[in-house]
Amino acid sequence: MSEDKAIWPPIDPVSAGLHGRCPRCGEGKLFSGFLTVGKRCYNCGLDYSFADAGDGPAVFVILIIGFVVVGLALWMEVTFSPPLWLHFMLWIPLALVLCLTALRLIKGVLITLQYSKKASEGRLDSIE
Repeated sequence: MSEDKAIWPPIDPVSAGLHGRCPRCGEGKLFSGFLTVGKRCYNCGLDYSFADAGDGPAVFVILIIGFVVVGLALWMEVTFSPPLWLHFMLWIPLALVLCLTALRLIKGVLITLQYSKKASEGRLDSIE
C-alpha cells in the first residue's frame, strides 16, 4: 500500500467510500456486486485484496438503524397506539431498506479509511 503521492493525489476516504469508488484514485469501482468487493481497480490497478471490513459495518448498521427504527416505533406506539399488524407493515420494510442501504455505504467508508490510514492486521513481534 505504499504509492507515489505525485501520481495519486490524496482522496477524501469518506466521499470515495460513500460513492463506492477506489480509495487510491477515486475513479474506479470498489464493489463488483452489491456488497462484494472487486478484485482490483480498473482505473489505477490497485489490488483490493487488503480490503477486509470484517463485521464492523454490520455492527454500525445494527446500532444506528436499530436505534432509529425502535425509536420511531416506540414514538408511534405511545402517540397513536396502532394495531400490531400496522407496526409490522411499517417497520420491517423500513428496517430492511435502511439496513441494506447503510451496509453498503458503511462498508465502503470503512474500506477506504482502512486504505488511507494503512490499517492492517495486528502482528506480535517474536522475541527470541
